[in-house]
Amino acid sequence: MMSWHPTQASTYAADIDNLILLVGVVVGIFFLAAEVIFFGFIFKFRARPGVKAQYVTGEKASEKKWISYPHYLVLLFDVIIVVAALRVWYEVKIDFPPAEDRVRIIGQQWAWTFVYPGPDGQFDTADDIRTVDELNLQVNRLYRYELHAKDVVHSFSVPVFRLKQDAVPGRTIVGWFKPTVTGEFDIQCTQICGIGHGLMAARVRIRSAAEQAAWISTTRDAERVARRGTE
Repeated sequence: MMSWHPTQASTYAADIDNLILLVGVVVGIFFLAAEVIFFGFIFKFRARPGVKAQYVTGEKASEKKWISYPHYLVLLFDVIIVVAALRVWYEVKIDFPPAEDRVRIIGQQWAWTFVYPGPDGQFDTADDIRTVDELNLQVNRLYRYELHAKDVVHSFSVPVFRLKQDAVPGRTIVGWFKPTVTGEFDIQCTQICGIGHGLMAARVRIRSAAEQAAWISTTRDAERVARRGTE
């Protein structure tokens, strides 16, 4: 079934879509109203046989209301939009729910590296799992991410999550997401980061709990074999 918006694959994707829809509806209503009034005045005060076109200065109280009243309405709707935007901002950027898992995301020219802590729950230990250009997640599991950049500014974007966050060299930026559907989706870098920027694409693979556990087991076994081969 066709939908007016792309897939919503995170818990806050719908809230962000609704905020964008609210802004679009408010702006659209004011645009249509302004055009109707504008062309209505052109028609009303047009030149006609025996009647000159009228020049309206806007100095009379009856004329000023066409400016002051819309301003009051704009102010009212501005407040509504700001309140709605702050609510979504607080949910996504400030009020972090308790994490069930963690992932480190590293942007560099021109690839994404993803690091998953092992059973010890710590990064930078022997049981870490690393993947390049492939983010592997479990559906309905809340992840806290650490975002880094090795060289220049990148921007980590997962459109189906409605997530876009700049990665800045020298900074660790934290955030969260909770996937809500299984499947495979795009990851993008949305900050021009050099000649290979257009090639810096990755994928997020969201699996069921059983499938994710099988992937972790298979990947760890493969890494153990690779380490033994280099010893």
